[in-house]
Amino acid sequence: MPRLVALLLPLALTACDRADMVSQPKSRTWDSNPFFPQGQTMRLPAPGSVPRAAPDQPVPQPASASPALLARGQERYEVFCTPCHGGAGLGDGMIVKRGYPRPPSFDEARLREAPARALYDVIGNGKGTMLSYAAQVPPADRWAIVAYIRALQVSQGASLASLPAEDQAKVAAAGRASASGEQR
Repeated sequence: MPRLVALLLPLALTACDRADMVSQPKSRTWDSNPFFPQGQTMRLPAPGSVPRAAPDQPVPQPASASPALLARGQERYEVFCTPCHGGAGLGDGMIVKRGYPRPPSFDEARLREAPARALYDVIGNGKGTMLSYAAQVPPADRWAIVAYIRALQVSQGASLASLPAEDQAKVAAAGRASASGEQR
């Protein structure tokens, strides 16, 4: 008897109506629906929503580099880029010191001349040994990082005399603090 029940139970369960969404009442995309004001089942997406199929919608490049954009770029650069590229963008980050292939310096002529969009695309798609950071860095932050990289590139060729007097004093103070720290 228990064997007979064990054989008939699965057979009995397959005869049941499927209790999933297939057998439930529903509206199709183009059906009329009196519940909504326009009488349509299909609704317009909410303003600012991003389709799940294409979450990486392009974000236009900012027209200018504001202090807030550069600060955000510096913060994101320090999180995601310094392990390989180093703080000054010279390709001497910590993992390079541990044997990872050296990335190019942002001070190279070809990267100074590269369009900002090319740097943005490398962050999102990766290139060479650099993996894509599309999942970690949103498009707006990629532009912030590109702006900060451009600021690093400008700073590499800047002379101390080209800085405002207030910044020259800060650099001199930092140099004195560094020298006194080395003598300890």
